[in-house]
Amino acid sequence: MQSDESENKGEQSEVAEREAAKQRLLAQAEAERVPVDDTTRAVPDRRWRRDQR
Repeated sequence: MQSDESENKGEQSEVAEREAAKQRLLAQAEAERVPVDDTTRAVPDRRWRRDQR
């Protein structure tokens, strides 16, 4: 019975560690996120069409 309790506590601590790691990753991703307004938009380069005329 004692080993079952220690295994259960071990599993609970693993679940808690995984959840904490997940939260850290989410926080890091949110901190590194670039708002849409700050992204640069690709502008088509149409100069090659002028050269073909």
